[in-house]
Amino acid sequence: MKKATAALGVLVLSLVGCRPAVVPVVIDTDMGSDDMMAILYLLRRPDVSVKGIAVSGTGLVRCDAGVRIAYSLLVVTENPGVPIACGRQTPLAGTHAFPTDWRDFADANSGVALPDVTVPPATQTAVGIITSTVQGSSDKVTLLALGPLTNVAEALQAQPSLSERLANVQVMGGAVDAAGNVGSSGVGIANDVAEWNIYVDPAAADVVVRGAPVTLVALDATQHAPITRTFLNRIEADRPTPEADLVYRLLAAQESFIDSGGYFFWDPLAAASMVDKSLVTLQSRDVKVTTQEGTESGRTQAAAGGTAVQVAVGSNAAAFETAFLETLNRRIE
Repeated sequence: MKKATAALGVLVLSLVGCRPAVVPVVIDTDMGSDDMMAILYLLRRPDVSVKGIAVSGTGLVRCDAGVRIAYSLLVVTENPGVPIACGRQTPLAGTHAFPTDWRDFADANSGVALPDVTVPPATQTAVGIITSTVQGSSDKVTLLALGPLTNVAEALQAQPSLSERLANVQVMGGAVDAAGNVGSSGVGIANDVAEWNIYVDPAAADVVVRGAPVTLVALDATQHAPITRTFLNRIEADRPTPEADLVYRLLAAQESFIDSGGYFFWDPLAAASMVDKSLVTLQSRDVKVTTQEGTESGRTQAAAGGTAVQVAVGSNAAAFETAFLETLNRRIE
């Protein structure tokens, strides 16, 4: 009898051990087209539990549009009940902002039709969603930051001990050894070293880098994962789920951007490598954020005296594309 009981215990433990761990995640997003793709991907992952969505009011979308789009994505993915709120609409310091026409396009759903939704009155702030979720979780929470880091920085300033309850802050942002993308975007800003998410609020990025466990999925990695017409054709031919179809429509609405060679899987790579670190090459680097105004504002520089962070310096685009499509097209029983 004792042997049978012991064997049963081993069987139960082995079965429990086979279950994938479910990672609690809060998404901080500025709801551009690549944000939407990343969020659709995560909401289909059985090993990820999205506990809240904080919209960055300093990012691509303006607050009302960002919250509305987030609720529409919950409808598409049949994930009701995820709290959503927007944060402050000015950087912690300075006046940097995304170009107005970029923001207008993001406010218009990045060129696609989305389900009509009724947005309920907000019961929390974006910072409140971050802090309450992290503090209330029995497990450490991963925070995925896909836009300027304003909300994340404010949360850390309000509750410095929050960093102890964070497993990781996975940031799509920065350019460590790679060139930045601000000066090359054709909007007349003389800055060849900064990446947009960091440039918009360098003070917030500095707070986060110095105050939390951080992984930067930098341009160093995303530059190896371009969105190509080949991928567009691939997903057009294989999109059996509403999520995959919406990703296809987001990409089809920006064919000229794809053909220009300037559109990359920025946020989807950050989301996918949060789940599967093998999709990127990680190095520990001591990083400083340049907060002073000037031609290097927002630079994420590897330098002595910086804070040790994990930096994604390369990526496996083929493996990422396969993993991304498999998740989007996975049948949910």
